[in-house]
Amino acid sequence: MFQVTREIDFCYGHRLLDYQGKCARLHGHNGRVLITIQTAMLDPQGMVVDFNEIKRSVAGWIDEHLDHRMILRRDDPAVAPLEQWGERPYLLDVNPTAENLARLIFEQARREGLPVVEVRLWETPQCQAVFAPADGDGA
Repeated sequence: MFQVTREIDFCYGHRLLDYQGKCARLHGHNGRVLITIQTAMLDPQGMVVDFNEIKRSVAGWIDEHLDHRMILRRDDPAVAPLEQWGERPYLLDVNPTAENLARLIFEQARREGLPVVEVRLWETPQCQAVFAPADGDGA
């Protein structure tokens, strides 16, 4: 098997509902994502996938939807005031934990047709979450 990994940095804000601790308050992170793509065969150019394709598809989607945005659970009471102030929060059906964001990015990479096998998301330099589906699980 051949693998390549692309690193993508982005900034985001969030908070966790039904949580006891600092993360219950609105706060921000400088996130780092590693997207690992795997194939058994290289393409005619000798690549798993062109790094620019990962940048165009996944990094472009992150830049448009997540970068410098508040990522909130759909029922968060902060959504309405943010929208009234002209903000466009990115809304999830689940808490925007690092784990759920890693899965979100994984699923987007799959929708883009990339044979992604793992997404790692650092929300701080010391804390990371990984999403890699179990064998046979397409996510």
